[in-house]
Amino acid sequence: MFKVDTPNTDEDFAKYFHFRWVMLRKPWNYPEGSEKDEYEQVGLHRMVTNTDGEVIAIGRLHFNTPEEAQIRHIAVHPDYHGKGLGKLVVSALEGVARSQGIERIVTNSREVSTPFFKSCGFEVVGEATTELGQLKREQMVKKLTELNAVMLHPKWCKALQDTWYETIPISEQMGIKLYQYTGRTLEVRASLNKNINLHGTMFAGSIFSLATLTGWGMLYLQLKEKQLDGEIVLGDADIHYHKPVSMQPRALCNIESVSGKFDTLAKGKKSPFKLVVELHDGHNAVAEFRGVYWILPPADEKE
Repeated sequence: MFKVDTPNTDEDFAKYFHFRWVMLRKPWNYPEGSEKDEYEQVGLHRMVTNTDGEVIAIGRLHFNTPEEAQIRHIAVHPDYHGKGLGKLVVSALEGVARSQGIERIVTNSREVSTPFFKSCGFEVVGEATTELGQLKREQMVKKLTELNAVMLHPKWCKALQDTWYETIPISEQMGIKLYQYTGRTLEVRASLNKNINLHGTMFAGSIFSLATLTGWGMLYLQLKEKQLDGEIVLGDADIHYHKPVSMQPRALCNIESVSGKFDTLAKGKKSPFKLVVELHDGHNAVAEFRGVYWILPPADEKE
């Protein structure tokens, strides 16, 4: 599973800016250094690296006013296109903006990137100044609301949230809430205050429940994606706790961890699915859940 990090060291920033130059300036024969602007010192930088420590995706956020933030320099290595890394970076930057009470995010998008930003919830509001003196750009805006924190299929996500609360009422009491769905990654959060033990950390059972619902939710949304119906049940699970949760409980399930055959379900047969949910306390990994779920076809389709 890929994770968004903040560059901290001189080495981190050297790799970060070199990647930005290679992806966004070198193709137009601009020298190294041209990738930087006057907002670098006040900007909030994020990057994704692979297992070899190589930068494969980046992005930056800076604040224009107390109400408005701007996203710039989103780039993903061509070898990693289609894995949702661009949305992962935008989501991380958007999360920072929301935490600061920002009401809207703007970006000036090249025409080729406009569909990507539209998929992240941005709307075109006009033309922007050209980039590098030759690249036409469009000004795009996303007004931040509670609902559109979910980037993809907000109606499905609301239906999932409602299903949890209606069928498992204690999930609402635990403050379990779908935070975002990008199509590739589902993030669910819970309230620490509603699940706190005498040590000031989250109950292990609450962590397990958060992970179980996150895995269940990923399969629910994948059924929607594939226009299938089915009943999802947990068959087996294993969880390893590494550290306590003392700040912000977060559960993330990535589509790459999901294995199973939806075509078997489409034929009216039950099918097992395995997946992994990573539990985080803020940005720190604290536990790993491995679940085996069964998806049963609707009653009228069972053999």
